[in-house]
Formats: sequence, C-alpha cells, structure tokens
Amino acid sequence: MLGGYRIEGRGAAEISASVERAVSSGDLEPGQLLPPMRELATELGVNPNTVAAAYRILRERGVIETAGRRGSRVRHAPATTGRDHIRVDVPEGVRDVSNGNPDPALLPPLTSAFSAAARHSDREPVLYGDVAVEPELARLARAGLDADGVPDGPIAVLSGALDGIERVLAAHLKPGDTVAVEDPGWGSVLDLVPALGLRTAPVGVDDEGPLVGDVQRVLESGARALIVTDRAQNPTGAAVSATRARALRSVFRDHPEVLVIEDDHGHGIVDLPLQPLAGVTRHWALVRSVAKAYGPDLRLAVLTGDAVTVDRVRGRQRLGPGWVSRLLQRAVVRLWTDGVLDTRAVAAAYGRRRDLLIGALAERGVTARGRSGMNVWVPVPDETGVVARLLHAGWAVAPGARFRMGAAPGIRITVATLAEEETEPLANAVAAAVGPAPARSYV
Repeated sequence: MLGGYRIEGRGAAEISASVERAVSSGDLEPGQLLPPMRELATELGVNPNTVAAAYRILRERGVIETAGRRGSRVRHAPATTGRDHIRVDVPEGVRDVSNGNPDPALLPPLTSAFSAAARHSDREPVLYGDVAVEPELARLARAGLDADGVPDGPIAVLSGALDGIERVLAAHLKPGDTVAVEDPGWGSVLDLVPALGLRTAPVGVDDEGPLVGDVQRVLESGARALIVTDRAQNPTGAAVSATRARALRSVFRDHPEVLVIEDDHGHGIVDLPLQPLAGVTRHWALVRSVAKAYGPDLRLAVLTGDAVTVDRVRGRQRLGPGWVSRLLQRAVVRLWTDGVLDTRAVAAAYGRRRDLLIGALAERGVTARGRSGMNVWVPVPDETGVVARLLHAGWAVAPGARFRMGAAPGIRITVATLAEEETEPLANAVAAAVGPAPARSYV
C-alpha cells in the first residue's frame, strides 16, 4: 500500500509528522491510500484513537482527505500553506482593506540609498568568503537593540522575519515537538509550524499580548517553544505591555529550557516601547524586519539571540543562500543613517487611522481592537456572512479564518491607507454587515 515507506511514531503528532515528511519528500505520492486506522495502530503498537488523532491533524493540515469507507488518501494537491487561499478576490470598484500592506505614501524613497550602496560595492565588492553581516549594519542594529533593553547577543541577517523564525525553530526542534503560537495570530506562522513537522498549541491574545494562563498551561503540557509578536500583532494589533512582560518572564523562569522567539516586525511603525522577553530562558531569539517601515520588497531582518542559537542559524544559512546581499545591507544602513523615515510620524499616522475607525465602530455598537500597528480586529458572529455582505457593500476585508485556530470568529481590516473621509462609510458598512445583537427571548 505504501511501497517502501514505513510510517513511524508513537504519538499522534509524531505519526502525522512522519506522513507529512513523506509527502514532502515524495515518498508518499498524491492519491496514495493510507493504511486503515486499526491496521496502522496494530503495526505501530498504539491505540487506534492515537492514529485517528494523527489522521485528523493531517486532514486539518490539508495533507490527506478521507472518503468514508474508501479510506484516507494523500491529497492530489497537498497543502503546505493552507491559509493562503483564505482570502477575498477583490473585484474592480471594491475598496481593498484586506491586504495587510503598509501605506506606500509612508515608505521612504530608496533611490539615494541604493545608489550609495552600489557605489560602495563598486569600490569594495563583496566576494566569496567575506563576512556575512555588514559591520555597520551590525553596529547600528546592536545599538538599537541595546536602547530597547534587548540582552546582548551576536547578530545575524536573514531574509525577513519568517525566514528568521523558521531557522530558529529548525535550529532547536525536531518533528513532533510542540510550539505555542498566538491565536489569533500571523497566518504564515500558523502554516509554517506544521509544515516543519511541528505541532501547534494555541495561546489566547488580548490587547497586552499572550495570555499568561494560556502560556503557563501549554508550557506545563510540554511545549518546547513559544512565538510572541512584541508589537503590532497581526491581526489584533496587540502589543506586549510592561506588566504582561513581567508576568511572562516569571512563567519562563519556571521553564528555562523553553525556546522563546520574539517577532518585532512593528519596529519603526509603532510608538509603544518594546518590552523584551528575551534572556530569561537558555535559548531565545528576537527578529526585527524592515519590511513594514521601509517596504515589503526589502527582504531583510536582523536577528539576535543567545550565542548557540545564532551560531546554529548562521551555520545553516552558510549551507544554503550563504548570506543576505551585502548590497541590500548597505542600502539599509544608508536608510537608517540618512534619516529618511520619520518613525514617529509614521506611527502617529497609523495610530490616528486605527483610532478613528475603532471610535466610529464603537459609536455604532461594534467592538473592535487595535492597540498598535496597521490592523483592526473586529469580532463577528459569522465570518463568511460578514465578509460577503461587506464585499457586496464595496469593501474587501480579510476573513479571520486566515489567522485563527480555536479563537472566536473575526475580520481583519487594514487601515494603512484608509482616508479619514472613508472611516464613516466603512464603519456604517461593518455595523450593517455585523447586524444588531440577537434579541433576548423571555418566553
């Protein structure tokens, strides 16, 4: 049935990870029939419920499909980024507030920085064997991290925040390990973790960051890592407060072996101070990208962490792309040193747009969240219906299913380019789409 491939594992996460690795490598082909649950349970010496749980994980990941008595088969198009398709196709004439992009008008010009970087590279071309990190970039990055209270650590440069998160997870974890993730949270992370053969454990989020009780629960249950968005959390706009940071660090002291990964992609567009969680546990990393402040096409992020973690990340990077273009690094140095970005003005612009929309929704009886960043999260009773009604009314919003696991339904609205005169019409449309609260029955 499976040719030469043998499914392995004792727990549901290990069994599902074994199947997913085989699908990724081609050892299990699309359409291939998997063993019946009881048969596989007998072969592995586990309870049939364990195999049933593993198959359920694989179905949720989009790796297999089940057709009743005909059994479970590898999907003909196995999903590796299953949430990518949960988006709205925006027809012509519909206002798009779904995409999560920064406002192009708030991005700095790049011509001068890249021209200066090119001239530098003409004088001092980078060759094989040269250092991977531009020395001035490392110095400036470290100074910024020091100012934000991030513990001292070496610097690596990666191709964006997600690249950094993936490399840190791969540096420490093995398939079947559990990673605590924010719920709702960044859809790319929610896809990345299972794609690495890891198991996700959802952690609730409020305006001040991950819920302490949820974090404590999943760590006590054996989670090996936790991924936290420090500021401008996607999709809720949460930002870790000083009080929440102290409480989380207290939890980490009881779990010194947990890997803590912080995503500070909001650096440069948020006026709330960073409240770092790093340095309590043995292994940690903080990744800070330039995409939101300087443009998504600048695929560069700075990563720091404990010496072992950064060394492993650098070592694996050397075996792949080698380094992030020093030309790009030099351009980012010029962007930082030339002061072409007024970070306070950018943060204020996004804050003003968020506050206007949240206030307008509140006036209409609609609760919304958005403490930082460029997104507003609106809890709704019926995602599909609300998204469809808004689309009919001329507004495209992001369905919450892209960002959540067990969290309640919601929609994400990107306010990055929302003009002040658009706020009231959008709030009216959202209020009409959400509808009045259900009437209470007194019968």
